[in-house]
Amino acid sequence: MTERPVDVPARSRTPETDAGAGRVAPAQPTPAAQVARQAVDSARALAEPALRSAVDSMPAVLRHASGYHFGWWDRHGIPAAHGHEGKSLRPALVLLAAQAVGGAPAAALPAAVAVELVHNFSLVHDDVMDGDETRRHRPTVWKEFGVAQAILAGDALLTLAFDTLGTLSGPADSRVAGPTRARLAQKMLSTAVGDLLHGQGEDLAFESRDDVTTAECLAMARRKTGALIECATGLGALLGGGTAEQVARLRGFGADLGLAFQITDDLLGIWGDPTITGKPVYSDLRSRKKSLPVVVALRSGVPAARPLLEAYAKEEELKEAELERLAAAVDAAGGRQWCVAQASELISRALDRLHDDPPLARTLELTALARLLTQRDR
Repeated sequence: MTERPVDVPARSRTPETDAGAGRVAPAQPTPAAQVARQAVDSARALAEPALRSAVDSMPAVLRHASGYHFGWWDRHGIPAAHGHEGKSLRPALVLLAAQAVGGAPAAALPAAVAVELVHNFSLVHDDVMDGDETRRHRPTVWKEFGVAQAILAGDALLTLAFDTLGTLSGPADSRVAGPTRARLAQKMLSTAVGDLLHGQGEDLAFESRDDVTTAECLAMARRKTGALIECATGLGALLGGGTAEQVARLRGFGADLGLAFQITDDLLGIWGDPTITGKPVYSDLRSRKKSLPVVVALRSGVPAARPLLEAYAKEEELKEAELERLAAAVDAAGGRQWCVAQASELISRALDRLHDDPPLARTLELTALARLLTQRDR
């Protein structure tokens, strides 16, 4: 059955997405992008010492694999050169959301660390489930230390996240009482983790289905990725002393931003530059992942999608030339253009929430970061 949730445009190219064999080219930095990157750098400078301190509290056998995953050292424990660390986007969103409601970033620091720990727990386990051998330009935890050790390290990171959030102490003038605020924060994080696991389960189930719809794929992405980003902005607003209305607004902002982020991630999974993303070229096609651009193309009903339908029905390993043809087929069937338009619409809606009345105390950095997240190259 042909499905068209919106009118899927014909293939089109832009300077940002027409590099090499159709891959995404790095965007030139703009003043807004510089603001966003400075905000992320500031968040990293504040959050990383607390993150390292939390990881240092883990048993040595788990700390070793976890620190390797964070890019702090190699498999032998020797400090690693920069370039293997994560992007620190979620901690930045927590701290900036606290500032948006007039709070101090330090009030939300335990939440920033907790969200980053949950995110990295999901990455370690995701690599195991997907069989991905490379992340951030080097072997994944399971590839380097074994599946069992990777599972344990991921479990330990998740446990540590809730322990860390339990240490929070919000601003003295918070409009949410201390114990109540702590309970709300714990519930917000546990709900996000539940949604993340639900979404991950759906993502795995999609692998054995040939009837995945665009609506199902969007719902899965909202849970798998959007829920934790919604949690990040919600926790920041809550611990920054925001009102119930402000917390709800920033959660809505995060939910839309999170889905736009995942859509962009799906685009990079096909057309991203491997020297920047740290993953093999056409990685999602190689594993026959039913990411959003692929599902939109598969459900388009246009002749251009036929090579994709045939390839996803087979089991043998795909060659490089085939992968390039499949990427072109997704593009020709409208998958890429639909996703670009959808991400743009979501960002517009997220920013409308952010700039609605009554005005928030500080939105410049959040606005810049929202735009950067959907214009990124990794």
